[in-house]
Amino acid sequence: EGIKGVQAVALGVLMGRKGCSKKEIREKLETGFGYDLSQKLEQIRPNYRFDVSCQGSVPQAIIAFLESTDFEDAIRNSISLGGDADTQACITGALAEAHYKNIPDEIAEFVYSRLTPDIKAVLEQLRERTKIDIS
Repeated sequence: EGIKGVQAVALGVLMGRKGCSKKEIREKLETGFGYDLSQKLEQIRPNYRFDVSCQGSVPQAIIAFLESTDFEDAIRNSISLGGDADTQACITGALAEAHYKNIPDEIAEFVYSRLTPDIKAVLEQLRERTKIDIS
């Protein structure tokens, strides 16, 4: 299940980077990985509990992205579920950044300011290798 979850998220990010619609992403992840992405956040929230398993967190993180209107909304959706909120927000954020193509400056600057020098160095190396602006 863990590998399946990583593959689903990676495919969602790739599709977002290529400009695929949320509808296309939803359909591909449902058919390719067997995830039921038809639920709405309002249906998930009342009974959702902390669950670190892939099947208990990845589909919910994807749905948080699918229901969002922008990057910040995606993160707020994910956190609003409770549970394993930090992990889910990371998954949702990866999908949202790929789809919306940016992270608001105030969020990016705040997060970057909290990183340790070694992590900043890794980001700089990634930026050089991929030519993607990640700060």
